[in-house]
Amino acid sequence: MTVTVAPPQAAERPAHRDANVLRWLGAYTASMIGDSVYYMALAWAAARTGGDTQTGVVLAVGSIPRAVLMLGGGVLADRIGPRRVVIGSDAARCLVVLGLAGALLLTSPALWMLIAVALVFGVVDALFLPAVGALPPRVTAPGQLARVQGMRGLATRLANVVGAPLGGVAVALGGPTLAFAAAGVLFAVSLPLLLSLRIRPLPDRKGAEPSGTAWHDLADGLRHIRRHPLLGPLMIVVAVSELGFVGPLNLGLILLAEERHWGASGMGWIIAAFGIGAGATALLLAVRGRVPRAGLVMCLAVLVGAVAIGSLAQLPSVALAAAAAVCVGLFAGLGGSLCGALIQTVTEPAYLGRVTSVSTLFTHAIAPLSYPVTGAAVAIWGTGPVFATSAALCAAGALTGLAFTRLRRAELPG
Repeated sequence: MTVTVAPPQAAERPAHRDANVLRWLGAYTASMIGDSVYYMALAWAAARTGGDTQTGVVLAVGSIPRAVLMLGGGVLADRIGPRRVVIGSDAARCLVVLGLAGALLLTSPALWMLIAVALVFGVVDALFLPAVGALPPRVTAPGQLARVQGMRGLATRLANVVGAPLGGVAVALGGPTLAFAAAGVLFAVSLPLLLSLRIRPLPDRKGAEPSGTAWHDLADGLRHIRRHPLLGPLMIVVAVSELGFVGPLNLGLILLAEERHWGASGMGWIIAAFGIGAGATALLLAVRGRVPRAGLVMCLAVLVGAVAIGSLAQLPSVALAAAAAVCVGLFAGLGGSLCGALIQTVTEPAYLGRVTSVSTLFTHAIAPLSYPVTGAAVAIWGTGPVFATSAALCAAGALTGLAFTRLRRAELPG
């Protein structure tokens, strides 16, 4: 009697040792640094061309197509594949920015020129952000997604630390022309890395692939979220907690530093402390690769982060506020990374672009709309009540997640 023994399944290659993942990470890092340099150059060129109001218009105008077209970007990523969309986006940004740098060699920057480039970047971002979020499950195994989220967080922190100073040096040496050229070169660096990626094939899921009109595909993606036992609750956590997180951590800190007379240096220490906390969380996930009871840990981390956000406006010194900011970075960063890993794990691969576009819409388009509300509320009631309200919103998102048993028990693949 002959017994056939199936060969043992090959162990997953850790993401930090996978050349395919490292190529993706290099392309993502180059693109993010290029983004930071571009925004530095755009802000400088706008400030030199017009006044404060015109500068604000140039910096804000890109958010309009980003918000309007974000969901369409998710449909496109699912239709033609996220890698193609990311390659096209970086190629378009490279050509546009290098074209602007070439134009500035011949003429001074005009306001209409900067607005046009900002609009183009807004359109490209609407395509790029859902696709880049949908790409990790296509380049690594499911069990490595938490580690990849940590690596992506480290790349984002590196881009924030390196991009702005690099843009400033480029502006100091050669004005906006050199800075735009440097951004274009960074976008170009990402292209060969993206072209060399090996993409995992989609499993055969009849009826899941986009078909028919774009509106039909979008509606199908939204139905997938609504009917899924985990995606719906995860989107609620993202939407509610981001509304409480974005306003105080971006605009609120500036107003708090002014109110307490901490100055720009004090605000800088607090922002740096937040970055240290978020970076430590990203490093933990990148090294560890998995967190047990991911759904429960995610909700509890957001809840602890909410308490830290509320405490920021009650602390009397920069040192104590910086300590609270480290906690915000640690716990809010952990909650956000686990949320992203869970979304990528539980989503049917054919829906990844559309699902990612919905979560990205909340984080990059809808949540920033809280800036004017935050500013007006601080002017009326001061920073204390506003930070407390923001903390309550974050906590509400976490408690909503805890109310769903399936989410509390959600695990990442081993």
